[in-house]
Amino acid sequence: MTVTRLPADPTDADVDHWHAVLRAAHLHDLADSVPPPSRTDSAGRLRKPSARTRTVHFAVPAAEGAGYDGVATLVLFGEADNRHTAFVDAFAVHPRARKHGAGSLLWGAVRAELVADGRRSVSVLVENGGPGEEFARARGFVNALPLAWYVQDLATALDDHPERSALPAGYAYAHWSGVVPDPLADVFARAHDDMADAPVGELEQAAPAWDAARVRAAARVVEERGGAIHTAAILHTATDSVAAYTEVVLRDPADTRALQYDTVVVPAHRGRGLGRAVKRHLMGVLAAERPGLRQIATTVADENGPMLAVNDRLGYRRERLVGYFQATVPPGPAGP
Repeated sequence: MTVTRLPADPTDADVDHWHAVLRAAHLHDLADSVPPPSRTDSAGRLRKPSARTRTVHFAVPAAEGAGYDGVATLVLFGEADNRHTAFVDAFAVHPRARKHGAGSLLWGAVRAELVADGRRSVSVLVENGGPGEEFARARGFVNALPLAWYVQDLATALDDHPERSALPAGYAYAHWSGVVPDPLADVFARAHDDMADAPVGELEQAAPAWDAARVRAAARVVEERGGAIHTAAILHTATDSVAAYTEVVLRDPADTRALQYDTVVVPAHRGRGLGRAVKRHLMGVLAAERPGLRQIATTVADENGPMLAVNDRLGYRRERLVGYFQATVPPGPAGP
């Protein structure tokens, strides 16, 4: 049994084998109500890395026949503030191959890359109570940021909130799909910087610094991976600034469940109900522009009381517990 690295431009067969592992693991480990990843998403994430990162994809070829027994993706952050850490964006072993060493072999390859690159810590999003948590804890990972997945039924939420919220004087709605319009790029980037006060628990990862180039690049990555990104904002007209915004991503335009990305209210504008208002506005946009969309899912940290309260009022229900697990990376053996 060996580990191989995928090339920067994997073949269609590579993508098929990779996606088969992710899909099989998802269907085995998660409830039927959680939609599995699409091939479009798998291909996009293999072929288009996130901006300002170096990404390595590992695979364990199947012991018998074609395909893979396990896959892993390691994202190595490129900016100075996060050069000490990294993120495991994917780690899955096909159910048929479990308990035969494929997972340990993958972790050994990931860990060797971390050590070689001088990283001191690594994090990964883990489902609580499943085989991933058992595997991670056996290798020294601890839950550094407890959170949960919450899901909103879009039609029900719109029935409960049929009208968009009236804004206080001096505020106005805006929305767009794809890359931010040029006139808003700089002020939109400044609003992104206010994610810096979001709860991070014990994670050793600094919030990135945002500028117009970075927000454009982030949206382009979504699109170049085959997905779609929709954004709603509330503008403060007196200062020509963004007071609040929220983003939703479909990793595949055919998905019936979208992913809620950032929701931010700039500190100077908090306490006015703008968080709920901007999310409600985007719900209406999505209903009109994405008629096949049924749900929006998001993760929220257990300690993020304000966002939990906003989401509760908009009909989100808790689906399952997860956490950002983190481990230190000293030299030494790969683990059991």
